[in-house]
Amino acid sequence: MTTPATGPSPASAARRRSWLRDHSELGVCVLLLALGVLVLTDALTLDVDVTQRGPVGPRTVPVVVGAGLLVVAALLAVDVLRGGRGQAGTGEDVDLSEPADWRTVLLLTGVFLGSAVLIEPLGFPVAGALLFWGAAFALGSRRFDRDPLIAAVVSLLTHAVFDNLLGVPLPGGPLMGVL
Repeated sequence: MTTPATGPSPASAARRRSWLRDHSELGVCVLLLALGVLVLTDALTLDVDVTQRGPVGPRTVPVVVGAGLLVVAALLAVDVLRGGRGQAGTGEDVDLSEPADWRTVLLLTGVFLGSAVLIEPLGFPVAGALLFWGAAFALGSRRFDRDPLIAAVVSLLTHAVFDNLLGVPLPGGPLMGVL
């Protein structure tokens, strides 16, 4: 019941909100679809020299993962549109009647984005320590005597494992000569 002067009726708006709430799992489908398209696009635009790769090249796994994401998104969308619903976990200690803690979400998002921006100029050991300490702070820890020290140790150990043991070079920043 839409009239040009008033727009959609309150009843139709309520039905639309109810339908969206009942099919909220479609948001996960959209996320999986976007991620699958992103992975496939990135994989298919890799600049790979045919003579430098073996029978299974660097595109193989990303193409399989991207295609799998698309298939799962489609299957989940079909299931949701046919009336399938996710089951609420019985062992969860989450009270769904409480509102989301947006302060913590925003703090964690800021810490993550800040460490992503700082990793090049400062290097992983410093940016990682800020990430680990910031995450602990955002999640409620207020032990200023211990948290920065633990964050620094975890960051240095992570850098050493990735750089030395796994052979994945992480930026060292100003500490490159020391590490």
